[in-house]
Amino acid sequence: MEHHQVAIYLTAMAAGALLGWAAPSLGPGLEHAINPVLGALLFVTFLQVPAAELARSLRDGRFLSAAVVVNFVVVPLVVAAMFTFLPADQAVRLGVLLVLLCPCVDYVIVFSGLAGGSNRRLLAATPLLLVAQMLLLPGFLYLFMGSELADIVEVGPFLEAFIVLIVIPLALAWALQAWAARQPTGQEISDGATTTMVPLMAATLLVVVASQIPKLGGNLADVGAVIPFYVVFLVVMAFAGKTVARLFRLEAHAGRAIVFTGATRNSLVVLPLALALPDDLAVAAVVVVTQTLVEVIGMVTYVHLVPRLMPLDQPTRAAAEN
Repeated sequence: MEHHQVAIYLTAMAAGALLGWAAPSLGPGLEHAINPVLGALLFVTFLQVPAAELARSLRDGRFLSAAVVVNFVVVPLVVAAMFTFLPADQAVRLGVLLVLLCPCVDYVIVFSGLAGGSNRRLLAATPLLLVAQMLLLPGFLYLFMGSELADIVEVGPFLEAFIVLIVIPLALAWALQAWAARQPTGQEISDGATTTMVPLMAATLLVVVASQIPKLGGNLADVGAVIPFYVVFLVVMAFAGKTVARLFRLEAHAGRAIVFTGATRNSLVVLPLALALPDDLAVAAVVVVTQTLVEVIGMVTYVHLVPRLMPLDQPTRAAAEN
């Protein structure tokens, strides 16, 4: 499954789209399944990196600084350059802002690992990135859309996402790691849990897509209009991430991780926030899911091209000079 995981993910999204079209009445029920499957996915992700490794990674100031700069300085500038060209519909614009301004904290680790990026560093940066986006997003929305829409986005859903999707899975993963270190039974359970990564990722994508497809309705044209912006974002951030990695003198494994964290967005975690918006802004959730569809296909390309963009035998120029 790991060898064919990208194909499995694409198949899961296609199956989710078919299910959404064929049985739209399942949508509300599937929405309630998003957080449980996503939490399980993050638990397995955290389980694969020892707690001691996380502690050491948190002392990696250059990598953490690069991750903050690429996500909260470079990305907002790129989004600002695209913003005036977005469709005029406020719900569509809000959906684009919600998803593009928030860095990914889940499957970015999987895709970065496939491209030889430093999963350990990315995983250590996850709590920092989630807290930072929680604090900064209202301010970004105010700058882009004014106080009326900025006030709609509440801190509560982000706090809930942080506790349910980060704190609890991380605590459970560390508890299982401690058990596995002492008892063979714990090790067997840990080994078995790590084999569920691909199925859980596929289940998450299927549930998300199937729950949101019925909401397209008459908004297909507006939603489709944002697809080129998502594609442009992925192209621009590949080179922007490489530039930031050079500025912070990161070696290739860390540099690849910076490219991925800058390009991959937090669609699955911000989706509950989009779903909580008023009915007149409901299309924002579909805009968020559309970014997921584009991004997963884009990640297939990234997995093949980022190693060429940042080859291991050619460290970044700044690192070589250092």
